[in-house]
Formats: sequence, C-alpha cells, structure tokens
Amino acid sequence: MASLNVYSVLVVLFLTCGAVMATKENDQIIKDNNCETKMGLPCVVEAFMSIFNIGSISNKCCGELVVLRKFCHLALVKRTVENPLFKDLNPATIIAKSI
Repeated sequence: MASLNVYSVLVVLFLTCGAVMATKENDQIIKDNNCETKMGLPCVVEAFMSIFNIGSISNKCCGELVVLRKFCHLALVKRTVENPLFKDLNPATIIAKSI
C-alpha cells in the first residue's frame, strides 16, 4: 500500500478547513528540502495530534521526525499555525510543543 505523504495530509486539512496563508519563507524551505515527502501518513497524524492536541510520539514516528529534520518540521508547523483554523491558538505555545 502506498504511503501518503505530509503534503497529502496538509492538502486535505487546508481544503476542509480554509485557505492557507503561508509565508514565502516557510514555503521555500519546504519546497527546497522536499519536506512534505519525508513522513508517512500515520506518523504525520500522530505528530499533528501530539502538537495540536494531546498525545505522544511513538519510537517509529520519532525516527521519522528525525529524518524530517528540525528545519522542515518547524517550517511545516509554522505553515500550519498560519492557517485561519488555528487563529485562536497561541503560535508560541504550539511551536514550543512541537519542539
């Protein structure tokens, strides 16, 4: 079974939740480093839930996050926080949880 990538999850999220207002800097980092293709869907969901909700990261997904690298992870989190759906959340808190 083909694994969906981060991009697929973000597209679904943004299509169902509102327009994306990402900064060019984050988009450029994501594009230049192929950040959206480095994690499988189950780990994307697990990471998303642990950052924006309550949960933890399994060892398997922790390994995928390490492969993703910090700059990709931070750019993806920042781009997600810029979505109008998350306007009521404190970006500093979300970024701190993502670390």
